[in-house]
Amino acid sequence: MNFSGALLKWYDQNARVLPWRSHPSPYRTWVSEIMLQQTQVESVIPYFERFMQRFPNFESLAMATQSEVLSLWEGLGYYSRARNLHKAAQLVMAEYGGKLPSTSKQLMQLPGIGRYTAGAIASIAYGQSEPALDGNIRRVYSRLLALEEPLRSPASEKLLWSFAREACPNERAGDFNQALMDLGASICLPNQPLCPQCPLQANCQAFQQGSQNQIPVVEKKAPVPHYIVTAAVIQQEGLVLIQQRPQKGLLGGLWEFPGGKLESSDANLAACLQREIWEEIGARILIGPAFGVYKHAYTHFRIRLHAFLCQLEPGQQVTETDSLRWVQPSQLAGFAMGKVDRQIAENLNKDLLQ
Repeated sequence: MNFSGALLKWYDQNARVLPWRSHPSPYRTWVSEIMLQQTQVESVIPYFERFMQRFPNFESLAMATQSEVLSLWEGLGYYSRARNLHKAAQLVMAEYGGKLPSTSKQLMQLPGIGRYTAGAIASIAYGQSEPALDGNIRRVYSRLLALEEPLRSPASEKLLWSFAREACPNERAGDFNQALMDLGASICLPNQPLCPQCPLQANCQAFQQGSQNQIPVVEKKAPVPHYIVTAAVIQQEGLVLIQQRPQKGLLGGLWEFPGGKLESSDANLAACLQREIWEEIGARILIGPAFGVYKHAYTHFRIRLHAFLCQLEPGQQVTETDSLRWVQPSQLAGFAMGKVDRQIAENLNKDLLQ
């Protein structure tokens, strides 16, 4: 199935105007591809532009602190991407002389770069004939092949990667992969694809069969778990206590108001919060007024967080460490936080201004 000519002709006339395409370089391609992992283009654009202003090259990114990188990333989510980006920049400076490797094999040795990202960078930044397979491309290829295997299953992944390798042209491979991404984003939509406008209509087996709305086959997901969480806004002499999350895991390296998940053994929210603060910080607290209820959806679960204004019990002390800080509420803006903790911080500052 040879369709690269028709696809590239369409791309030349319809390519999206994106900041990382306007002034291409291996560095800009790499940063954009990391940001685009699991995030829509529209959300990425302002973050990419701010990131380029602050960190225009590998050297500036490598020399930054992790805190600086996370602060600039705040709100984009999936923070392991930011940590890996920072680590990879340091490796590029230390081991590759400040130049991003050009082969998929070498690229996959860097933190945060998997098979798709390596193929995308190698083809777009270096013109190598390397296949790429993101969500949009999977959908396009599934319809071209009228693939009946469920998306992301081992069988479909094997078939799609094999097809992607075969379809990738020797010339303009980067444009070819980007054209597929654009086609999936604008024409080959998840629901009600715009088949009459598609340059690959004649090559599409799903369209020929009239099954484009049933393909790709997506397995039903399990119900998303919902957790009740508590957080303590512990105040002392005009300061508030925050702690840094472990580097590995959800929101790694970000700062938060201490607390944790309601367990079946907890009598109520207050008991949960007192237990969590004792386990995490080794201090006992007095729980004051409620300070809002905050909802947030993560990739695999949702939370409903109950925040409370708190104080240490008389005689209790909490000493600062690298991961535990007493700060003025006005200083909270300088600490990278997840969405919910940022909302709490902003509400705390609003209250102080009233």
